[in-house]
Amino acid sequence: MNPLKIIIAREYLSRVTKKSFILLTIFMPFLFTALVFVPYWLSTVKDSQVRKIVVIDESGIYASEFESTTHYKYELLNDANATEQQSRLGKDVYAILHITNDLSVKPKSVSLLSEKQAPMDLLSSIERKLSERVAEQKLEALSHSDNVDSRTIAQVREIIESDNRISLTTMRWGDDGTISETSTVVASIVGGGFTFLIYMFIMIYGAMVMQAVMEEKRSRIVEVMISSVKPVYMLIGKIIGIGLVGITQLVFWGVMLALLFTGVSFFMTNPEQASQMAAASSDIGAFDIEGALASIMSVNWFEIIFYFFIYFVGGFVMFASIFATIGAAVDNEEDTQQFMTPITIVMLFAFYAGFYSISNPDGPLAFWCSLIPITSPIVMMVRLPFGVPLWEKLLSVVLLYGSFILISIMAAKIYRVGILMYGKKPSIKELIKWMKYK
Repeated sequence: MNPLKIIIAREYLSRVTKKSFILLTIFMPFLFTALVFVPYWLSTVKDSQVRKIVVIDESGIYASEFESTTHYKYELLNDANATEQQSRLGKDVYAILHITNDLSVKPKSVSLLSEKQAPMDLLSSIERKLSERVAEQKLEALSHSDNVDSRTIAQVREIIESDNRISLTTMRWGDDGTISETSTVVASIVGGGFTFLIYMFIMIYGAMVMQAVMEEKRSRIVEVMISSVKPVYMLIGKIIGIGLVGITQLVFWGVMLALLFTGVSFFMTNPEQASQMAAASSDIGAFDIEGALASIMSVNWFEIIFYFFIYFVGGFVMFASIFATIGAAVDNEEDTQQFMTPITIVMLFAFYAGFYSISNPDGPLAFWCSLIPITSPIVMMVRLPFGVPLWEKLLSVVLLYGSFILISIMAAKIYRVGILMYGKKPSIKELIKWMKYK
């Protein structure tokens, strides 16, 4: 059997068959799904306690607006003394709503006193009821004015009662003349998410390559292996094998997360929770589910996923070659800091450049960093959902793969010498000398 295939199979199978890898791969999608949906589910679960709210309305205008609900019972005490009612807080009364004057004249003449911090749903409900009543008061005052006719009043009422929120629909003009609806928010989320994924996996699995090389070097097993296998085959096999481990995990997580999110969303979105979401959205802005789905579907997922694997492979091989070189050049983890620091700085620069490019995906930072091979795997993923000319994508891929081939050749030359060197931490100058050896 081809020695390269043996090394790839060994590196791949020795990792995917580990219990830790299997457990992490299987349970991580469930854990991530739980982190997303459990807080939302818990936020919709309310206790069975009915909380009593005392309403003291000295104006006598607003008390009738408050009707008891499943979770809140309003007790109307227009003539009661607010100070006397405070002794009931924390016992049979949850909060005291005190209105001291006409809110259409003095809007700040209302307060809510509670022993604990009042929840948002209670505050939103009270504010909405009072705002609607104040709007009616102003309309009534307008109707009694001699200078305003009934038609004007009807128009004003329509303006107040209508939904005044403006929703801007963004469209994209395609190269073929077609027009499609897009969403800047969705494009930003998709670009940022894939950027984070490619950064995380390059760092994790690149470091795994370095650890594997260092372990073989410390155990001296490499001395036996190198007698029958060329060093370059060992390097290539290690990089490909560990890279396949990363791709396996990525594909499994992607499929599992898609299934879990779809299933959990279907079972959690019952009619009662849907009405709660609609009520909450009326206070914080409209939530257009159909529009959100249309925006998500407008993303060219085939292109995004295709280029993700293209840039993942190119970026991983390039950085894994560098990490393997570092592992072969040193004897212990302490010595890796000398070489790892500049690589980490470059990766962090690419990561931050990617996220800063979300607000300006066609700016000079985004353009040049998506072409420079050492940063393009991360930054280009941000730009793709916003639309990138074909020539830029092709040039970026050619530069990336040309660079990783060159870096891999240099890494192999350093690897073949450094893998058998012990007890010495080489300098940059000495690493360059190793590359010149025939």
